[in-house]
Amino acid sequence: MKKKASIIISSLMLLMGCSGTAPKLGTENKQLLACPDKPNCVNSRDTDDEHAIAPIQFKGNQQLAHQQLIAILEASGDAKIITNNEDYIRAEFTSSIFRFVDDVEFYFPENTTHSVTGETIIEVRSASRIGQSDLGVNRKRIEKIRSQLIK
Repeated sequence: MKKKASIIISSLMLLMGCSGTAPKLGTENKQLLACPDKPNCVNSRDTDDEHAIAPIQFKGNQQLAHQQLIAILEASGDAKIITNNEDYIRAEFTSSIFRFVDDVEFYFPENTTHSVTGETIIEVRSASRIGQSDLGVNRKRIEKIRSQLIK
């Protein structure tokens, strides 16, 4: 019995270190990179049903959108901001139990604030580093951030 418990505990400890290494992230040709061929990623530039998610439309200028987005990420408790540039933010979200890491990116394309409506468009991408399915976690995370930004 002690041997089984030891194997289970060892396996759990191994899984807890499963953060994986960060894949190639960022922008290319002034847009976020496409999702890999796995259902554990959403991207506002993808068009297929599995990966597509709407960009965030923020009522206000880019500076205000950027400030509020950083504040939301800092307040989340499970995000670590890795890159914070004027037009690009990258954060890592780590799950509490197994320590899985998801990479979340926000991109403010050039001329992102519409001159008439005053809305700022924020492109988004959220992807799990390892595994196949994320059970919709990345989509839910982006939608939660969207709802917090739009208040």
